Parts: sequence; structure tokens; C-alpha cells
Amino acid sequence: MAFDINMIRKVYEQLPARIEAARRAVGKPLTLTEKILYTHLWQGDATQSYERGKSYVDFAPDRVAMQDATAQMALLQFMQSGRTKVAVPSTVHCDHLIEARDNSKADLARAISESSEVYDFLASVSDKYGIGFWKPGAGIIHQVVLENYAFPGGMMIGTDSHTVNAGGLGMVAIGVGGADACDVMAGLPWELKMPKLIGVKLTGKLSGWAAPKDVILKVAGILTVKGGTGAVVEYFGEGALNMSCTGKGTICNMGAEIGATTSTFGYDDSMSRYLKATGRAEVAAMADAIQGHLTGDPEVYANPEKYFDQVIEINLSELEPHLNGPFTPDLATPLSKMKAAAEANQWPMKIEVGLIGSCTNSSYEDISRAHSLAKQVLEKDLDVQAKFTITPGSEQVRFTIERDGFLDTFDKIGATVFANACGPCIGMWARLGAEKQEKNTIVHSFNRNFAKRADGNPNTFAFVGSPEIVTAMAIAGSLSFNPMTDTLINRKGEQVKLDPPTGDELPNKGFDVEDPGYQAPAEDGSSVQVKVDPNSDRLQLLEPFAAWEGADLKGMKLLIKAKGKCTTDHISMAGPWLKYRGHLDNISNNMLIGAVNYFNDKTDSVKNQLTGAYGPVPSTQRAYKAAGIHTLVVGDENYGEGSSREHAAMEPRHLGVRAVLVKSFARIHETNLKKQGMLALTFAQKEDYDKIHEDDTIDIIGLTSFSPGQPLTMVLHHTDGTSDTISVNHTYNEQQIEWFKAGGALNIIRREFAAQNA
Repeated sequence: MAFDINMIRKVYEQLPARIEAARRAVGKPLTLTEKILYTHLWQGDATQSYERGKSYVDFAPDRVAMQDATAQMALLQFMQSGRTKVAVPSTVHCDHLIEARDNSKADLARAISESSEVYDFLASVSDKYGIGFWKPGAGIIHQVVLENYAFPGGMMIGTDSHTVNAGGLGMVAIGVGGADACDVMAGLPWELKMPKLIGVKLTGKLSGWAAPKDVILKVAGILTVKGGTGAVVEYFGEGALNMSCTGKGTICNMGAEIGATTSTFGYDDSMSRYLKATGRAEVAAMADAIQGHLTGDPEVYANPEKYFDQVIEINLSELEPHLNGPFTPDLATPLSKMKAAAEANQWPMKIEVGLIGSCTNSSYEDISRAHSLAKQVLEKDLDVQAKFTITPGSEQVRFTIERDGFLDTFDKIGATVFANACGPCIGMWARLGAEKQEKNTIVHSFNRNFAKRADGNPNTFAFVGSPEIVTAMAIAGSLSFNPMTDTLINRKGEQVKLDPPTGDELPNKGFDVEDPGYQAPAEDGSSVQVKVDPNSDRLQLLEPFAAWEGADLKGMKLLIKAKGKCTTDHISMAGPWLKYRGHLDNISNNMLIGAVNYFNDKTDSVKNQLTGAYGPVPSTQRAYKAAGIHTLVVGDENYGEGSSREHAAMEPRHLGVRAVLVKSFARIHETNLKKQGMLALTFAQKEDYDKIHEDDTIDIIGLTSFSPGQPLTMVLHHTDGTSDTISVNHTYNEQQIEWFKAGGALNIIRREFAAQNA
């Protein structure tokens, strides 16, 4: 079924003329990324060229997608906007609140029972405001979007960092916070700094054990977790043409792990095949008719160094399978070097669990290639040495692989099939024994492997690989195993070698599904009632944040000086805390509990300057708030890396933190802080980080003349009577400064709507 066909038709009808206008404005051939960005300007046709990495630009995305954990806060904000219906096609996908414990059937039933209040809220809000609703069990947001909504040349935003997955179908798809989604659903422009462009030229063709996942694992090793910040990664070349659409999606999906704004591929036959296979032949026909407009200009790909800010070249014919990790997704190790690396670093060699699936690698092709290895377990008389789990990406994929016999084979080798949901990838995994915090190794085909990410155990060493490599490693049960060269001992005592995986790009008999899990909204939602129990511990209606007082912030206290990596997982953990995503006060009890305190190397232990005692971060901050004292959070490099969750910005705002000062920010988190009326600041001199003392009282000077490009001044008053004055930078433009003054962007939306309807 093709959703929103009229919207797609309109985009395609306008595309040729808008691309021509953009080409005139820019004055040179265009990359695919530029074509999509310039044809989605809020103003309409392009009239000027924007400077990459500097110019703030207003865009008009085609659609919005939200997963259930982030949708709660996004929709609670949208309800405050005063609008009666979303301005662009929007969807909610229930995939985050299903805990993986027993099996798909039992886990789904338990989630529906435990989270019925949240699901009912999301369904009713969707019904009222014209939002498509995908029920629990329908699948993971990004796989469902790829199967139903993504289209070449389109632009979308989503309240999840892995929204970028839709780049596999030639979109510019960008992860944002709920406040950004609220703007677009309310019919307002969406602001983004014009991104820089990184070109990745792919030559050759994948074969043997190498998979699309290995491309992004290699790129992550090259660019690191912040090397793509502020940039779009555009893949091109013969190697891209030789790859499946879902393989492209995998690469784009994990581009979030290098900090990229998004990643994308030009339209080709693989995308056309995928559109047709997923019931969108009409979209494929429209795209085929304007194919030249849905990829970069030939001159760009002929001389990429002239058009991209950075170019990387990878020969797929020579690409070796990788495992990345532990504890960071950019520690890339070719499989041939993994044994030596594990021994040198004393990583636990024994693999306890292998997990395949997730939004990154749960396509039919992914699972079919893993299935070819599972069949070899039976055919070659092997035993699987590690526990093995499969997480299908959607009900359509699950139903089809069951029909084609894959699930029966997985069952015969002792695998567990979890629900069509995020599960272990986001910490929703009730892993038996994880509470013992024993040192152990797991391998998975997910995208992130931060400490505690999957099972809450800080001593779980998680390695990221392709589904086929994860399956092979689970069969062998050891990090020392290299399936390209090594043999295994079967039940008969024979040495056997695994054959390279094989699989089908798309199901030979087509996709099939009985109930995809979609629920359309009411034609007229005006009579639909959205109820939130005032005594609920899961849902809480929002109150507007207070506007800026109009003066400099003086007498602030340091809440925490975070040391090293501080992702949104550290700032606002997922896992068991997901159930509070719709209740700002309750979820604020996890604020920064995972951050390491620079002064004692402990987590969730900071000094309360009012008492001198050490205690949990949230309760310490609540004490400051009760005393009317504002606070500052200090961080290191790439602060806020990882998920798009805006709770990591809303919790400090709710509890009275006024500013966050770091060496550098991850893009989405910096924007989220701005949207909520926070001060997001960076050290003008990074070594000034060392001047922050534990007992400092802090002033921020210059807010009464707060303006773009002008640094602010921070005075650090130390307990010994001395002080340091440092300069701090910001990236606020005029509009964002108004967000700060108003106490948050939503306050402006609410005020403007009230004025229109006065």
C-alpha cells in the first residue's frame, strides 16, 4: 500500500523546476543532498546559496515519524500548541516499550498489559490530531518507515536518531527532538544549519562474508563518533549500485554513530525493486520517470573532491568483515585481527550471546543470510555455542520469514525470536544474571554498544557486526573465531568449515502479512477525548517553562563536571526508565545518573554545596531548585552523543539547571537544549575545562546583550577567594535567542497561536 501518494506526487511534480532554481542559485552542479535540501526550502524556490556549516536555513519536511518513547513528550508538547490537526503526514510507532525476556508472544502480551495507559494515550492523541498509529508488535519505526513511507528525494524528520535509516531509499531523513517535530506538525518551518558534505565513493562489489554493515563499521573507524557531526554523508559509485536497498538502509542507519546529520544514496534499480516489492509500484514509476533528479549530478561524482568537503573511498571487493567495540561503535577491528586485539586487551574471549535484528539489520535479506548459516548448523552437525536471538524488524518481515521456513530453522538450532520491537538494542532486555555485573562478551548486529546499553551491566563487552558475522560468532562461541579461515569441531569430532552466507535481497514469493498493525486516524478527531489521569506515574501534562528573568545569571552552583564520554544514555538512561518517558517529573529522577563525576570518578555521586555531603545527582539538583539556586552542568567532548531523546535536555531544564558548558556538543542534543530555553555553551579555550572547581560559584555575564556570534563571559568564584574569568562561545542565532528569552520555543508557538485566534 502506498501512503500519502498525493503528497509524493506533488513533491515530484515540483522537483525538476526547484532543482533548476537551486542549480542557478548555487551556480554549479549539485550533489543529491543539495538537491533534496534546496527543493525543501520553506520559502519555495531557492534564490541564494547557503554556506555549509554556517548558514541557518528554514526547511519544510514532507513528513514526521515518532516512536512511542519519544512520541509521548513530542505529543504532550504538540497538545499545547493549540493546533487541531497535524500539518504534514505524521505517524507514531509503538516499538520501544516491549521488553525482551521470554519470546515474542509472551513479551508482547506483557507490554500491552503493562503499558496500556501509554498506548491508549498515544492512540487517542493520534486519532484526534490525524496521525497514523502503528500498534505494538507492528515493528520497529525505521523498518516500518522504510517499508511504507520513505521515498526517494523526500525529506523527513523523526524523533529518533536512527530516522536516518530512510536514507537507504534516497531520502534526507534526520533525527530530531520532540520540540522540532512539534514545530513541523504545527505547520511551522524547521531550522537546520546547512550541513557540510562528506562523500563516500564505493567501488567494487561485496562478496563472501562481507556485508553492507561492514561499510559503516569501516567508516565509523575512519571518522570516529564525532567525525560526521554537522555533515551529511552521501554514498555513490558502482559499489552503491551493486548493493540492496535495505543494505543501504543499514549503512545510513548507523551513520548516527558518527554524529552525521544524515546519510543518503542516489536512486537506483535496487530502490525501484524495493518499492515495487513493498506495494509501492506507483511511487517507483514516478521516481523512475525523474531518475536523473534523484541522484547527484554526473559532474559531482566524476570529480567529487570539487563538490564535497571530504571524500572517502572504499573498495567493496577488498572490504573485510569487522567487529566494532567494545563500549564505543567506532573502535573498528577487521575480523582477521580480532583474536590478537582481544588477547592484547584482555577482552573476554567467550561469547555468551549473539543477537541479530534491530532497526539496523532486520530486513528479509539480513535474516535470510543468517538463516543460511543456521541451516549449516543442522547440515554439518554443529551446536550453537552461545545463546542466539532474532529480533524481526516488522510484522511484515516476521510473517514472511515464518512463511518461508526461517523461523522453523532458527527454532531447531535453539534460537529465541523476540517481538518485532527494539528490545535489547535500547536496553529493553531482561537478561537473566545481568544484575550480577559479571565480565562477559556479547556480539550483536545493532548500532550502539555503550556501557550498560543492552543489559544494564557495565561489564558487558558488546561488539557490533553484521547479522551473518554475529551468527557465525554465536555458532563458534569465541571472539577468536574467524569464519573465513577457521574450522569448527562438530558432534562427530569432525573439522568443518562454514560456507559463506547466501540470501535473497527480496522474498521470491513476495512479502506477505495478515495484519501489519496499522490504525488510521479518525476523519474528524474533534470529538476524540485525550485523557491523562492526574495521579498517573506514567503520564503528566506539561507546564510551560518560565521565561528568562532579563538579567545575567549569577550565584550559580556547579552540579556536575562530567568526565569523558557522556552520551544521552548517561544523561537520561533508557531501559527500565522508558516507562516514565511521558512523565517529566518522574523521569527526571534519572538525570545524569550515568555521568562520571570528574572529582571522584563515581557515577551518581556529586557534592551538594549546601550541605557538603555527596549524594545522587537528581536529589542534589532538587535541593538546589528548592533553595532557588540555579546550576551549571559541565561536560567533555561530543556531549550528548547518541539518541535524539530530548528528555536529556528537558530533565535538567525541569529541575533548574540553566546552562550546559562543554568542549563540544553532538548536534541533536545542542538543538534540544536550545529548544527548551537552556544555554548551550562551549569553552572558547578547551583547557578552561580544568579551571572548573567542585565548589565553584558561577556567574554568566553578557546575557542582557546576548547576540549571535558574540561570546559570553563566565566568572568562576573559587572557595579560596580567587576567581577565573573565561570566555564561552555559543551558536545561537536571533531566533534561537528568542527561544531562550521566552523560556523555550514552545512558549513562542503557543503565544503566536493565541494571538492568531484572539
